[in-house]
Amino acid sequence: MNAVTELAALLPAGTVLTDPDVTAAYARDQTFLVPGTPLCAVKARSRDDVVTTLRWATEHRVPVVPRGAGTGLAGGATAVDGCVMLSLAGMTAIRELSPADEIAVVEPGVINADLDRAARRHGLMYAPDPSSHEISTIGGNLATNAGGLRCVKYGVTRDSTLGLEVVLADGRVLATGRRTMKGVTGYDLTGLFVGSEGTLGVITAATLRLRRAPAAPPVTLAAEFPSPRAAGDAVAAIIAAGCRPVLLELMDRNTLRAIDDWKHIGLDPGVQAMLIAQAEAGPGGDAARMARLCEDAGASFVAVSTTPEEAEELIGLRRLAYPAKERLGACLVEDVCVPRSALPDMITAIEETAARHATMICTVAHAGDGNLHPVFVFDRGLAEPPPNVWAAADEVFRAALDAGGTLTGEHGVGLLKRRWLELETGPLAGELQRGIKQVFDPLGIMNPGKAI
Repeated sequence: MNAVTELAALLPAGTVLTDPDVTAAYARDQTFLVPGTPLCAVKARSRDDVVTTLRWATEHRVPVVPRGAGTGLAGGATAVDGCVMLSLAGMTAIRELSPADEIAVVEPGVINADLDRAARRHGLMYAPDPSSHEISTIGGNLATNAGGLRCVKYGVTRDSTLGLEVVLADGRVLATGRRTMKGVTGYDLTGLFVGSEGTLGVITAATLRLRRAPAAPPVTLAAEFPSPRAAGDAVAAIIAAGCRPVLLELMDRNTLRAIDDWKHIGLDPGVQAMLIAQAEAGPGGDAARMARLCEDAGASFVAVSTTPEEAEELIGLRRLAYPAKERLGACLVEDVCVPRSALPDMITAIEETAARHATMICTVAHAGDGNLHPVFVFDRGLAEPPPNVWAAADEVFRAALDAGGTLTGEHGVGLLKRRWLELETGPLAGELQRGIKQVFDPLGIMNPGKAI
């Protein structure tokens, strides 16, 4: 009996997939990266399936690459040669939703938006909402510490994660964290696993914090600017004024043009950037004040929603940004993050980099927390970005670090950013991180070659 046949015998029928055409579908994420060839794929349906797979993998020294919906943008869920692609997408149970404690206990295959909808039936909401919220899984969100449009007010995935159930590389099951809103017993292992990109263990359940949903739909505004720099100045003014937007999103001219070419939104030729902001309705809301600050920063036009339908229509523009850019060609999607005060300068640096390297860069930003997504567009017929695109990306990464920022705000390091990692972490931090990896995964079988 060979090793894969042995694994298939240990798991429920139909759990292990070996057909190369089928396993290839599990081998890659949303990047252009060419994946390795998996040994097999495992469609886990329970924690026991994960335990069995990892015990077998440890015994046979087989690498394991966990994956959810495959929506990652950094290569974190791409196959390595001879690995098991461990899919958690079938673990879709919301084990508990407690309105009294404002928590949910969910499995990793639960879709982000489905959890939010379940919470709203109880007057609650799940705050993290990445742009892929209708298709990305909670497990993938946890793996990359995903953010989203509302993170300016409510924080990223780690801020909503109270505890985890994790299967370690040798099959042992670890419970971390708690169900309470605070607690400092021992080291923060929950925080360590969130954002670890499957390199330390496999998350099989998470206790997540829910929040009270606003009593009324929020008010949304869209402001048009003659330059991205002016839009960045408006963001800085909004934050400095003490406004508390629910979201604060920026789109540059290239992004807006891509949306207009696709959906014919009637974009004015003079508009070079758009800011979309949202505030809670009612007396405590900041929509009117943010509109005035946008006008003071040079906005040529500001529209404020008067109905929930208008608000959703304006937010819908922002959610069109990535699919609109995909229509232009292959995309290298990045997500540098800088201090909010450095946002206007970073926007300028990206524009100058694009011109210097003759590269199309479409930039959107979770502007309220300084997280920019410059998307480098290149010929779809190429296997990977050409040299001028890599040179432009290198320049953008270094500019972000020089501004006191980071290489990645929410997409993760994966494979794409490992070459720049030590520029940010330095040799000592790198050494310590490799030591942590050794503690949890001494054989190095968990998502090897990723994240660190």
